[in-house]
Amino acid sequence: MADFILITGDKAMFNPNFGQAIVTVRPGDLIGTGKDKINQKLVCIDGDEKKVTVPGCSYITPQYSIPGVGMLFIQSLAGNQKAQKTKSGGKPVLLKGGQFQAKFTVMVPAQQPSAPSPIPDTTPQYSGTGTFISMNQIVKGT
Repeated sequence: MADFILITGDKAMFNPNFGQAIVTVRPGDLIGTGKDKINQKLVCIDGDEKKVTVPGCSYITPQYSIPGVGMLFIQSLAGNQKAQKTKSGGKPVLLKGGQFQAKFTVMVPAQQPSAPSPIPDTTPQYSGTGTFISMNQIVKGT
């Protein structure tokens, strides 16, 4: 099914629920490396999603109420987010599609209040989801 092609400047919007963790999310920026342009911006191709990182996001969990900090990544795309036929420079273009799988990697663990010292969260990463917001509302790929 045809969907809008992602371009440089489009946003990866992460959902705040990452399992037990509630993350204070910010959007990630897509930077296209395709050979073609839409609205004078390079199209995004397979692999560009791996370069999206959003550092410095705080998080808490029900058990660990003192906030920690981590980084958001796109772990994998949904099947409808990579074009089957439309290519740029020989690689499939990325489409708006449904929800991608996201990963939150803990850099500074959240902590559980405890005397004499707080107990750190031992979970190194959490899984979640997100969607793309595209400025391209004209050109679709399949």
